[in-house]
Amino acid sequence: MKDKIEEFQKTKDFLVCVDSDGCAMDTMDVKHEEAFGPEAVNTWDLHHIKDRFLKVWNDINLYTKTRGINRFKGVVTTFAALEAEGIEMPDISSFKKWTETTNELSNPSLERAIAETNDEQLKKALDWSHAVNRTIEEKLAGNDKPVEGAKEGLEAANNVANVAIVSSANGAAVLDEWTRHDLAVHVDVMLGQEAGTKAYCIQEMKKFGFDDTHVLMVGDAPGDLDAAHKNGVLYYPILVGKEKFSWDRFREEALGKFIDGSFAGEYQQKLINEFNDNLK
Repeated sequence: MKDKIEEFQKTKDFLVCVDSDGCAMDTMDVKHEEAFGPEAVNTWDLHHIKDRFLKVWNDINLYTKTRGINRFKGVVTTFAALEAEGIEMPDISSFKKWTETTNELSNPSLERAIAETNDEQLKKALDWSHAVNRTIEEKLAGNDKPVEGAKEGLEAANNVANVAIVSSANGAAVLDEWTRHDLAVHVDVMLGQEAGTKAYCIQEMKKFGFDDTHVLMVGDAPGDLDAAHKNGVLYYPILVGKEKFSWDRFREEALGKFIDGSFAGEYQQKLINEFNDNLK
């Protein structure tokens, strides 16, 4: 599987970019409930506020407008929300600064920053991120499955368009999941967090000669919509709690509109309004 932008070869006039966790793979809830949140409690020793921490963590990462936020920004946002409630939280100021200044929110980028600064807060954040990856690998293998309807949707898309995975998840985990569940056969290039932000990946993919109206981002989170907006391309939402309906509608209705040029404008706006209303 090609996992670098420069390895991609354009074979169609249209491009469909697809997010992974919570969009094509039904992995988002279980990863946050079993790995991300609990490992943060362990790493920063938050057992005394565990229930409240996990509730706020899940709200921020799964059920509100910040759904799908990068893991490192998720930590910063959750800590800030709890501090705003008057709860005393560990100092993560230098880690927060890294999340605001790095051009790549990934483990390798964090490792490079640690090599330069030897900062203890950064080391702790990396320990947490590694622990999350280990837990996902050890405990959740076999718990992952594609979202119902996603496989058929991807196959339909790949018949008329090039398909790129554009995900902020760990690239190796995405490759493993998509290969095991036979989704990878409908994909031309796989871009995980190591390839850069979603907005950057779409921007670079456009350089292969795709018109803005010939690029569609399929995602389940506001970050996916934002990445599409930044690049002036189209957006199709997978609605939380209505994933099968969303993929069926994509295959039966939206994909045709995308190809025939009637997607932009009124139809897309209706979908985006629905998407925003669906996230509290």
